[in-house]
Amino acid sequence: MGLDEAPHQGGQIEVRRSNRRRRTVSAYRDGDKTVVLIPAQMTRAEEKQWVDKMLARLAGQERKRRPDDEELSRRARDLSVRYFDGRAQPSSVRWVANQQARWGSCTPVDGTIRISDRVRGMPEYVLDYVLLHELAHLLVPSHGPRFWELMSVYPKTERARGFLEGFASAGGNVAADDAD
Repeated sequence: MGLDEAPHQGGQIEVRRSNRRRRTVSAYRDGDKTVVLIPAQMTRAEEKQWVDKMLARLAGQERKRRPDDEELSRRARDLSVRYFDGRAQPSSVRWVANQQARWGSCTPVDGTIRISDRVRGMPEYVLDYVLLHELAHLLVPSHGPRFWELMSVYPKTERARGFLEGFASAGGNVAADDAD
């Protein structure tokens, strides 16, 4: 098996050539590195074509799993309409990288919602729970009974809280109720 490494936007590319591989090409992310597995007999030109194709394929898959700020805002608006009759109207909803102790946060005074980028890639029902949790704070700032009554309309609340608790126990270091 041979290894080639080259830089690209967003990290390194490591190409692994295998004598056992005949036709298949695959790729995966390993931190900031992208690993592309190809047959050993492939030419450099074929390698470049496949690397470009696999990078595009991975980027497409990640876009589907990881909405950008605009998509996140749209998702929050849709959830507000669906579960809160549109009453929770954030002024902005965005991903942030500086929240290590919370899944999300809300500032009711100015209507801003921030979602930790650690939630990216989690199941959609978990992202929806975190967004709804923050949207609920636009209506009820505290975690009192009225807040949890609002949250009870989301049918996957307990499932999402269980996922987040499991994630935290596995090293995520945030409790499920630390959405804010």
